[in-house]
Amino acid sequence: MSAPELSLLAKRRFLPLFATQFLGAFNDNLYRSAMLFLVSFTLYRGEADRAAMVAVIAGGVFILPYFLFSSVSGQLADRIDKARIARAVKIAEIGIMGIGCWGLHSGSMPLLMTVLFAMGTHSTLFGPVKYSMLPQHLSETELMGGTGLVEAGTFLAILLGQITGGLMSADTASVLLLGVAALGLAASLFIPPAPPAADRPAVELNLVRSTAEIVRHARRNRPLFLAILGISWFFALGAVLTQQFVPLVGHLNAAPEVGAFFLGLFSVGVAIGSLLVSRLLGGEISARYVPASALVLALAVMDLGFTVHGLHPAETTVGVADFLARPSSWRLVADLGVIAMAGGVFIVPLYALLQTLGDPASRSRDVAANNIVNAAGMVLVSAGVAGLMAIGADSAMLFGVLGLLGLVAAAVACAFLPEPVRRRWAGRFLRLRHALGRP
Repeated sequence: MSAPELSLLAKRRFLPLFATQFLGAFNDNLYRSAMLFLVSFTLYRGEADRAAMVAVIAGGVFILPYFLFSSVSGQLADRIDKARIARAVKIAEIGIMGIGCWGLHSGSMPLLMTVLFAMGTHSTLFGPVKYSMLPQHLSETELMGGTGLVEAGTFLAILLGQITGGLMSADTASVLLLGVAALGLAASLFIPPAPPAADRPAVELNLVRSTAEIVRHARRNRPLFLAILGISWFFALGAVLTQQFVPLVGHLNAAPEVGAFFLGLFSVGVAIGSLLVSRLLGGEISARYVPASALVLALAVMDLGFTVHGLHPAETTVGVADFLARPSSWRLVADLGVIAMAGGVFIVPLYALLQTLGDPASRSRDVAANNIVNAAGMVLVSAGVAGLMAIGADSAMLFGVLGLLGLVAAAVACAFLPEPVRRRWAGRFLRLRHALGRP
């Protein structure tokens, strides 16, 4: 990480927003993890199928607000000072976490799900704020580094929240949830003002009409919408990969801690890739590494399929140390590491483009469109995966299919290359075809 990126962590125009986002992502995942552990090991102990169904429903409940409220949140962030919205959201988080503490203590499933929906709504409202605020507080040369830091911090916060939620009792987690929410509010108080542009659109409360209009508005800007599609592809791919960690651990006859190791490897890898691309670009907002990282990502996912297909279950249940002692395991570790780092290199420039390609007056609505398409993409890809599993596909086959789809994504990503580079590649391709004797 370069010194200019590190220096942002000492600036008021960046650090409070970074801390607010980090603490919010940590709390979201701490609550979800504590809730699912409570369900699996207390409420439905010994009922694995029922606990698994609750986990699936919980994922849907958390993502539903992105469909319902992203359009309204984008409009609000383009109409009201974003710092004010951030503080209002953090105040609401304290109330939500207060109810969540009671839910964890009482074990009431309706209450636990209601709080999960409220946390999804909280994240939906804050999403357009954080990304549309960065270009207001950072210079153009700082934006790539700031975006990389936010992405790296978010993935590390997700990892820490999930691990912490699984290690603590429900009562201990409750105390931490309230404390982190209070710290998030304190951090938000130091976020500098981020007033809206002169264009202050009236808020359309018809959720169907406003959602369709926001996505339609983003589609009119082709480079912007391509960036949204690329971001959505990565998050859909990441969701499927992390969902497969549990069955993969079962296939390998490994202990649950191996699944936590996979999750940690993936999160840290994305964080490293996020910081790496910021340094490679030296502050320039450019997508020149996006096609190559998309290709590496696709090939690594395909190789992961071959790797998993060739792995055999251990004779006895193995922990992390015993798993790593098997030479064949290191290819799997390498695949996951490459996938994660390539993903970080892929995603950060696209987020920077999302923040800069559109009209500043509608920037929050563009981010909201991204959140809507992200949610839709995750649902569609998850549905496709469920369909493949219904006809007997295993994890190895799923990874192979995802790798092939990734090759298509890499081809589409070439649209981000500058025109001279595309012409040069096209010329080389034609010369290669001619050398092979093809018309």
